[in-house]
Parts: sequence; C-alpha cells; structure tokens
Amino acid sequence: MEFLLRGTNSASDKKCILLNLFLFLFAICFENSIQLTSNDCGSEYRRPEYIDIAVECGTEYIDLAIRFCPVLYSGYNESQLIINDIMNNPACQGTLDARVSPPVVRFRFPLNSTNSCGSKFLTIRSVGTGIFSDFSNIETVNISGVVQSNDITTGTVTYNAELKYYYSCAYPLEYLINNTQIDVSGSSIAVKDNNGSFISTLNLRLFSDENYTQPLTMPSLGIELRTDVFVQVEANNLTSEYFVLLDRCYASISKLATTDNYFNLFVPCTRDRLTKMLVNGEMQHARFSFPAFRFTEQQNQTVSTYYLHCITRLCERTTCMTFRNCRKRRRRDEGYLTTASPESLDATTITSPAIIIRAENVIASKEEDVYINPNKPSDASVGLGVAVGILAFALIMIVGMGTVFYKRYWHSGPSKTPHRA
Repeated sequence: MEFLLRGTNSASDKKCILLNLFLFLFAICFENSIQLTSNDCGSEYRRPEYIDIAVECGTEYIDLAIRFCPVLYSGYNESQLIINDIMNNPACQGTLDARVSPPVVRFRFPLNSTNSCGSKFLTIRSVGTGIFSDFSNIETVNISGVVQSNDITTGTVTYNAELKYYYSCAYPLEYLINNTQIDVSGSSIAVKDNNGSFISTLNLRLFSDENYTQPLTMPSLGIELRTDVFVQVEANNLTSEYFVLLDRCYASISKLATTDNYFNLFVPCTRDRLTKMLVNGEMQHARFSFPAFRFTEQQNQTVSTYYLHCITRLCERTTCMTFRNCRKRRRRDEGYLTTASPESLDATTITSPAIIIRAENVIASKEEDVYINPNKPSDASVGLGVAVGILAFALIMIVGMGTVFYKRYWHSGPSKTPHRA
C-alpha cells in the first residue's frame, strides 16, 4: 500500500486509491448480501412468518438459523440482525449461509452465562413426575433471547417493518442412566439435541482399579464375591457450567428399570455401608465403588447377573453444594430412601456392562456329590439301614426262641387234670 501511495504524484490519485481500497474491503464484508437479490429468492421473497427461525439446542452451543429472504424483503441484510442488543461483539454477529436453500442467517453462541451473547438463564424448579415422581426438586434450565432488526433509516419515516425472532431452549437436568445390554467398554447414545437434552454427553463405565485407568473385564464365569467394582458416570463435551451429581444408584436383576427386586447402593443422603462415594457433585464426573455381591434369588444359578441404574442430576456449579447438603433436602426426598421403587421407563438410556458374579466353590466333595445326585444314598443312610435290619432280625429270633421254649415247657410239664375217685 505504501508503495502504491509513493508512486502517485497527486493527492487526488492517493484519495482515489484509498477510496478503491475501501470499496474493495466493503464489498468483501458484504459479499454474500450483494450477491443475493430478490430474483435469487424466488418464492421465498415474502413477508416474514413465525416459521422463519429454526433453533437447535445443543449440548455445548445453541444454533439459530433465520431465513434470509424474508429479511431481505423487509429491507435488511444479515449485518442488521442484532441478537440481544449486542452490536460490538463479532462472535455474536450473524453470518449469511447462501450454500443452503433457502439461504439463512446463522447465529451460534455457547451455553455459558458469561458469553452467551446476552441470553437469559432461568432455572425452574418443580416437583418431579413420572420416573422422578419421588423427587421434590427437579431443575430445568431455560435459555432464551431475541434477534431483532436494527433500522438504520435516518429520515422522518421508515418503510421497514421491525423484525423480532424469539428463541428458547429448555434443558432438564435429571436423567436415568441404566443398563440395556452387555457391553464391557460402555457407550454413549447419540440423540438429537433439538429438545435440549444433555444425555448424549453422559456415559457409565466400570473399572477394576481405584485410579479408574483399567476397564473392568468381565470373565465368562463372572468375578468373585467382594471384588471391588469402581463406577464412573462422566459427562463428555458438556458445557463447563454443570457438574455431575448422582442422586441414586441401585442394582437389579433386570436390564430395565421395571422390577420388584432391587438393591440400593445409595440414595439421597444415605448409602449402603459397603458403598464408598468418592466424587459426587464436584466435577464433570462422579465416582463410587462397591464390593461385588449376589442376589439371593439367584443363589442356585451358576452365576448371578445384575445391572446398575443411576439417576443423574446435572447441577450448576454454584448450586451443586445445595443438593449435596443433606440437612437442606426436603422431606419428600428423604422419603425416597425406603419407600421408592423403580418405575417404568420411557426415555433414552445409556448402556453399560452387565455384572456377573461367580458361584462360590464347594469344599466338601461328599456334600457336593450329594447335591449333584440326591438319589444316591449316603454313608449315614446305609449304616442306619444295616442297624435297623440287624435289630429286626434279633427281635424275630427272640420271638421265635420264646415260642419254641413255651411249647416245649407246656407239653413236658405235669398234667393239671383232676383224677376220678
């Protein structure tokens, strides 16, 4: 640029070059807008409608797509659509996407209250329903805002209609993670985020060491009783606004959350004496461990197989402490400790490994033989039969000898019949 200016001999030449550079840069900034005209829009060149905005509630970002042709019809371009009155932040400006049909203006901002382009965060608390009906405090985070037109007309009147596009995303913060199939490595469900769900970021995995570095490999014959099982529920690619808090985890012999026989590993503010809670509500993962056990109704089976189900809450970093403080939890939550049972589930779930427990070894070989073949007589029963036979034989001999002795004495003794005179 300096070379061009030095090569000019007059001030008018310099002004002409600067003007051309300005027009060139201006054309680059508004290239997409200049390229699109009413002829390019076709039937989309119309008045704005309610369907002109599409909202995608992602797990890290919210994406807005506003149809551009109605905006053009109203006398604006993409640079004149302002989100939540923020004009000086390039990250909050809309960009025209002419590669799609119809073309749209896109906005994207993170789910973070500090840089979400002025979006309002509202936490709604309500009594749980359905599978969460035993919880008195279920949280939903609503994120909302508006994209509106900025009319730069300076005259007394304007012919441009005011445009307003409202958006809103509601994220429930309570989910049930449960087993649906045998899968040692664990996996995450890929779900659409249109409804504002964080469950696609969650996964449940089992480990064999306290450092959570060795995944638990389940042998075909199962693991031994009292083997330590380390459980981790983790959030991947989740906005940093939230931590993972386990409200309740229980085991059942059913893959589904519909069963009458279950065992609570821990429930709000109470846990089984052998369950160790390691991390909960402090990071983007929660961890606990428990020793392997068997269900008594499976004691006659070769292995005992059961599944874990965890109700997981995503809480804001500043409010997790409130849920961890047992003294401030409501009575209805406390009633959940003993009276609640799993209910039917109609929601997206995440898979994790089945837990298989090996049958105990039988030490006494004779007892094992009796158990395997109950029709085979034992040594004790044989001895008892022999003793009874001998006693019966002795009794018969005694009765026989007594009979013989009696007859012999009766016939050999003096006659007791009186003689006639």
